Amino acid sequence: MAGLFESAGGGSAAIALDELEASILRSLEVQMLELIGPGPGGDTSDPLAALFAEGPSEAPADPALARLFPDAYGDPEKPDDAETREAAREFRRYTELDLRARKREDALQVVRALDGLGGEGGVLKLAAADGLRWLGALNDLRLTLGVRLEVAEEDEQGLYDLPDTDERKPLVMAYLWLGALQESLLEAIAD
Repeated sequence: MAGLFESAGGGSAAIALDELEASILRSLEVQMLELIGPGPGGDTSDPLAALFAEGPSEAPADPALARLFPDAYGDPEKPDDAETREAAREFRRYTELDLRARKREDALQVVRALDGLGGEGGVLKLAAADGLRWLGALNDLRLTLGVRLEVAEEDEQGLYDLPDTDERKPLVMAYLWLGALQESLLEAIAD
């Protein structure tokens, strides 16, 4: 997989994706949409009710969702006091539904753009305003794959040395490719 973003001037970016790359990226984003879901209480069709809806107060049990929606207070690796836990619950209750909605919109934007290629490869052009949404969507995918692969920062170099027979190899390749996409997009929109 070689498709990386290039600057198209003015904060916009372009990427040439072959059919396989577009298909993989679309599939990963669709899976992200399924993982994120609407969230508890977040599936109301009444805009006024949605405005006042409260989200969950507890962190998600799924480690990938917990990484995407971390506690705002305290260190998850260390026990904390009741006051910190309560502050984290309150913050989550009022912010998680909006965060889920933003992450869904980011993923949907990627899916729609890839659908615009008509199921084939081609050059995809991102307007300057779309770059940050794509960065968010790519970051969410990478974080999720990192959790599923149990990647620690100090272990990342070892991913390059996995034998082809390792069953994690396809996910590792996607994880590394997403990192390259993310880096190239960041550089492209900064030009």
